[in-house]
Amino acid sequence: MTILLAELAVRYGCELHGHPDTEISAVGTLKDAREGEISFLANPGYRKFLATTQASAVILSKELAAECPVACLVAADPYLAYARIAAELHPLPELNAGVHPAAVVSESAVIPSSCEISAGAVLASGVKLGERVSIGPNCVIGENSVVGDDSCLLANVSVYDGCEIGSRCLLHAGVVIGSDGFGIAKSEQGWVKVPQIGAVILGDDVEIGALSTIDRGAIENTVLGNGVKIDNQVQIAHNVTVGDHTAIAAQSGISGSTKVGARCIIGGKAAIAGHIEIADDVYLQGGSGVANSIKDSGIYSSAISVEPVTKWRRIAARLKNIDKIAKRLAALEKRVAKNKNRSD
Repeated sequence: MTILLAELAVRYGCELHGHPDTEISAVGTLKDAREGEISFLANPGYRKFLATTQASAVILSKELAAECPVACLVAADPYLAYARIAAELHPLPELNAGVHPAAVVSESAVIPSSCEISAGAVLASGVKLGERVSIGPNCVIGENSVVGDDSCLLANVSVYDGCEIGSRCLLHAGVVIGSDGFGIAKSEQGWVKVPQIGAVILGDDVEIGALSTIDRGAIENTVLGNGVKIDNQVQIAHNVTVGDHTAIAAQSGISGSTKVGARCIIGGKAAIAGHIEIADDVYLQGGSGVANSIKDSGIYSSAISVEPVTKWRRIAARLKNIDKIAKRLAALEKRVAKNKNRSD
């Protein structure tokens, strides 16, 4: 696919600097792009590569346009403009509609002729697919589950019974939707499993990264809103609700029955306790641990940054004594206040 730079400028609301007939056929990094490729500059750390770039064009901010040695598209948000242009230049493969002979499809499953069912896929009774759905190799879709129009399940995705996936969703390899939540009750003889009878409901335009797991609800459903984006290896426990357009980075975990608001950003390896609520528009930085509800939007962090090992050992030793130090400080403050009252 080849598109003129002028066409991209008009289509995505950018200001064009340079020859409008510049041909663009692919995207590339600022450092390694070649003729015919378009790159972008959004992170200041890559500014050093701008002067020597071999890209045919660069998407950047107005402040950097004068430094660009090649044609450029000036955008209010260069990364967003790049994302949209890259999606046009590198579209998803077209469907090869039909059911592969090596797929196993129940007679009661509803499969429109526009769908693609790959080899090894298993679709149980009562499954309903929308138009133009792609089911990848070795996917398993459980009884009475629903997949909306234009959704794509890549290889080895498992959707348990009774779950619903909205339209235009993308589930990467190894995703599990609707596995049992961690519901167990303690008895004198050991642990007793609590039946998990809810389901998982995904809204429209949801993307879930490879090997992430969304547990079904214990009684009510686990629900992900429209436009939710989840990275690889994320765990969402039973009865969690995630608001529209929230993004969750890799290796994060959300414990059961927690409610996450809309438009939140959850950094990698964040750990969120159960039965709490997080407000809309909250940004949790990577590695944050959340034990209590967050009622106000804003940026939150709880991680301790890396230190040289000798310094960290001293910090750790002092942390062990922090309770004693706090008690001594409280006693000292009390004495100071008492002496102050006497002097007054």
